[in-house]
Amino acid sequence: MVRIAVVDYDSGNVRSVLKAVEFVGSEGVLTHDSDIIKNSDGVILPGVGAFGDCMDKLKKYNLVDTIKDVIDSEKPFLGICVGHQLLFETSYEFGKHRGFGLIKGEVKRFPSKRGFKIPHMGWNRVEFVKDNKLFYGIESGNYFYFVHSFYGVALDNSEIAKCNYIVEFTAAVNKGNLWGVQFHPEKSQKAGLKVIENFCKICEGVL
Repeated sequence: MVRIAVVDYDSGNVRSVLKAVEFVGSEGVLTHDSDIIKNSDGVILPGVGAFGDCMDKLKKYNLVDTIKDVIDSEKPFLGICVGHQLLFETSYEFGKHRGFGLIKGEVKRFPSKRGFKIPHMGWNRVEFVKDNKLFYGIESGNYFYFVHSFYGVALDNSEIAKCNYIVEFTAAVNKGNLWGVQFHPEKSQKAGLKVIENFCKICEGVL
């Protein structure tokens, strides 16, 4: 059984992610201990809240270098929602903030448009733009659950899925051992749990 570290840095929804990992048959540990994170089989960085606040909390727990070390070690890593956005170079949420810079692109706020509410909250169709093992067994066009006011658009070759709400934005990225999803797989029922299961299988080396 693989052991997945779910990074606990005072961001919301971490326990839902932990329960999803356990539901698909893997061992999950909720932690901000660097040694535990580095010695896990895979790492998930959830995120709820503002980009800058989340980055500040990672700094508070001395986890910025830990996360960089994990990714450099080629251990499978998955960012969810703000955890996905933090992988980009820059965010303009309540000022300008630097991200990890692992995905080329910026995180911007949805523009206002008549008939559309911000935040983007609820189910929306996700189209896969590349075959990827994170989506093994899931059909392109499936619905996933979103809660966000800001979005990223990958400007490199990392985009593996997209979504359209007011504008077209990057719904998922992959670069080597690094994945990020803007939607919440832990809230996306069967398809979302399959994403979590696939990530755990990637960590196990069987996918």
